[in-house]
Amino acid sequence: MIRCETKPRADWEKKVAQYGLIFHHTAGRPYWNESAYYRLSAKQVDDLEASTNELQKMCLAAGQHIIDSHRYADLGIPTEAIPLIEWAWDVEPPAIYGRMDLTYDGVNPPKLLEYNADTPTGLLEAAVVQWYWKEEVSPKSDQFNSIHERLVAKWTDLGKYLGAPPLYFTHIDDPQGEDTITANYLRDTAEDAGVKTAAIKIPDIGWDGSRFVDLDLQPIMSIFKLYPWEWLIHEEFGGHALATYKDVMWIEPIWKMLLSNKGILPILWELYPGHRNLLEAHFDGPHDMKEFVKKPKMSREGANITLVQADGTMHTDGDYGEEGFVYQELKLARIDGHFPVLGSWVIDGESAGIGIRESETPITNNLSAFVPHIFT
Repeated sequence: MIRCETKPRADWEKKVAQYGLIFHHTAGRPYWNESAYYRLSAKQVDDLEASTNELQKMCLAAGQHIIDSHRYADLGIPTEAIPLIEWAWDVEPPAIYGRMDLTYDGVNPPKLLEYNADTPTGLLEAAVVQWYWKEEVSPKSDQFNSIHERLVAKWTDLGKYLGAPPLYFTHIDDPQGEDTITANYLRDTAEDAGVKTAAIKIPDIGWDGSRFVDLDLQPIMSIFKLYPWEWLIHEEFGGHALATYKDVMWIEPIWKMLLSNKGILPILWELYPGHRNLLEAHFDGPHDMKEFVKKPKMSREGANITLVQADGTMHTDGDYGEEGFVYQELKLARIDGHFPVLGSWVIDGESAGIGIRESETPITNNLSAFVPHIFT
């Protein structure tokens, strides 16, 4: 995998905004960085696709193990959520997408860093923005990217199973933030599939005493929420969400709490020790690992991370950690002084493409830039 420097298009800000990426700068620096791109080979793409599909099967097996062995306490899953996790696991309500974060240098096997199976963002730039960049800048090249088409196909399949229309899309109120952009894009893909949709912010969801309603007091029967289950069940209306869970089609389903939790990493290592696509991970400390990362089980955007290397320790602040930590082997790809993390998208349970974010430090956070890719 090669990092190639190139000249950005003169009007790149206007073009990416046209496709919906309105937060193309973060803290005064480009979030969308097209002054570089990564070039992969077809063989490397095949490895990424096969590895992602295998990891998906392994994660589902780990989820089944958690349920069969009742290991919810290892993940800090609240007791009240357990019966519904088990019900949803068996009934299999719709699950649309997820993003596995992988470290990969094109030489060594892709390794799973974590799996955001519930509320991944970075979708629009992976599915749409980098595709149009490729079409303009390198039209003869290919790109590992069938994300948009697979999303539309999944919504098309689900159309007849959804509850009474519309399908609501909800998220926090961040008008120009990544949650709004991701939810709006997913809503567009649903509408492309012929699904009737509506938007509602999290604070605007109402409760009429027996069911959730919109601002017009119409019942909400199907809802996509870009809001993590571990937050939702602790909200004021969290008890209502659990009590009526079987009557409302929630997307993503509540069992995604098992896979999005970083506690899945030590369990995967227990079940598949030494697997080529896994990094060593434990609940109870670093064991014999000399270099490792200590991660909260439910942290986001690089918060509350402790990174231990031979030449020193790095730490980030945040509001996570009460739920406990996991310890994961530190092996990060470094290419030309940058640390790329490949977001490998899983749509309807199958690998669908990648988006790459890179940092100048080993910890990926909300300042890390998105860099497009091609393969030849």
